Amino acid sequence: MANNASDYLELKVLKHIFKNNGGAEFTPPAANSGNNDSDGIFVSLHTGSPADANDGSNEVSASGTAYARSNASDALTFSFTQSSGTTTAANVQAIPFPQATANYNAQVTHIGVYDALTGGNLLFHGALTVAKTVTTGDTFQINAGALTITLE
Repeated sequence: MANNASDYLELKVLKHIFKNNGGAEFTPPAANSGNNDSDGIFVSLHTGSPADANDGSNEVSASGTAYARSNASDALTFSFTQSSGTTTAANVQAIPFPQATANYNAQVTHIGVYDALTGGNLLFHGALTVAKTVTTGDTFQINAGALTITLE
């Protein structure tokens, strides 16, 4: 589902691996401490591809909808598998989003994985298998095992 690494992450990982003196090495997002909703990894919903550029484009509007990125670090674990040269991380528990207090501005078609609740750096992004319409009273959720990040 989120198999596209952002330009930001690609550069940071390569600099980290090769210890390039030309820039800062990658620092992973802070582990959620349980008392700070700004720690960890966050999943975002988008009405179009956020693209590699990390510009926050197409993210669902929070204005009047109660939308917020979901903290994927809150008591959430990922499972890891390797097979035939492919490594996959998948969410073990469901990832819920706040209940919508108004219709989202368009169908949700993509997700992003960020290192911050707002702003921050896009790490991965990808398209949903099926676009979802979110209306007043709906609670969008990514089911257990449905958020997969695959590296080859």
